[in-house]
Amino acid sequence: MRYGMVIDLKRCVGCNACTLACRAKNGTPAGIHYHRVEKREVGKYPTARMEFTPIPCMHCQQPACLDVCPTGATYKRSDGLVLIDQNICIGCRYCVLACPYEARQLLARIENYFGFDMKTPYEIMKHSDLDVGTAVKCDFCAGRLEEGLMPACVDTCPTQARTFGDLDNPASEVAALIVRNRGTVLKEELGTKPSVYYIDG
Repeated sequence: MRYGMVIDLKRCVGCNACTLACRAKNGTPAGIHYHRVEKREVGKYPTARMEFTPIPCMHCQQPACLDVCPTGATYKRSDGLVLIDQNICIGCRYCVLACPYEARQLLARIENYFGFDMKTPYEIMKHSDLDVGTAVKCDFCAGRLEEGLMPACVDTCPTQARTFGDLDNPASEVAALIVRNRGTVLKEELGTKPSVYYIDG
């Protein structure tokens, strides 16, 4: 069993519903993004168009962040998820710098969404789960997976551009999509072996 995701770039319209779903699920404070969507303009007028590349944590098989962590706070589970133990993370930022996908951030402080001194009830609830001074990132919604649910970004995507499942199972939908569409990974030359694949429809 190795969890992974396939993102169909032809289906992605850059709506950022995945980014918002991630923020809502994790209660990330202002300035902290576990997930982002990069956009770029390609072509020339009159046929120019926008292309979008969603970038969550890649949950690499050979994660660069794991190798540099001095305390063992970053660890990889048997199901392929690369997670952070907030209790032993010292906020050294080695993992933040080592990640070639810029998927990690240091939670240096907690800022409210609206800039007021008073937090919303939702912020009070969600921010209590955060540890200032630690590294944070996408965890493929590990808690939801344990409940038999899909990651929030997968459930929320209005164009169904995301597919999630077991990469080690050749009969799974994600494995079939990768083979059928010749799925690729970002920065393959680095040897990190990401578990997030991209296809073009």
